[in-house]
Amino acid sequence: MAILTYPVTLKTGSDYASATKLIDIKSFPDLGGAPEQVEKTTLSDSARTYIAGIQDQQVLEFTANFDKDDFTAVNALSAETTFWLEFGTGGSSGIFTWKGTAMAYVNGAGVNEVVEMTVVCTPSTPVTPYSAT
Repeated sequence: MAILTYPVTLKTGSDYASATKLIDIKSFPDLGGAPEQVEKTTLSDSARTYIAGIQDQQVLEFTANFDKDDFTAVNALSAETTFWLEFGTGGSSGIFTWKGTAMAYVNGAGVNEVVEMTVVCTPSTPVTPYSAT
């Protein structure tokens, strides 16, 4: 089964039941990353061999249309916050959660373009699937 990117909602709140939409987003990042490859090659091996190490998790960058109030709201998140990324109405197609800090900056633009901003979320916990049941 495939799902659409409509609707996808970025929320904040201490728990899912009370979480509220932070801003409207236009794109979201990968929600995880490949693990580091830890080499375990010995002098008896004819090729390098590896085991999976710690998962690499980079900053999460979301794109949104610039709105002064949204920009201010994101940059007011000065403490660690719980984030929720909801797929489908009410999370019917999945929900992911993590804790972290966030800030926003305005992207450069050219003639006849929509002014956008990037929301940078630095995760302090892994991004994990959440079940509301």
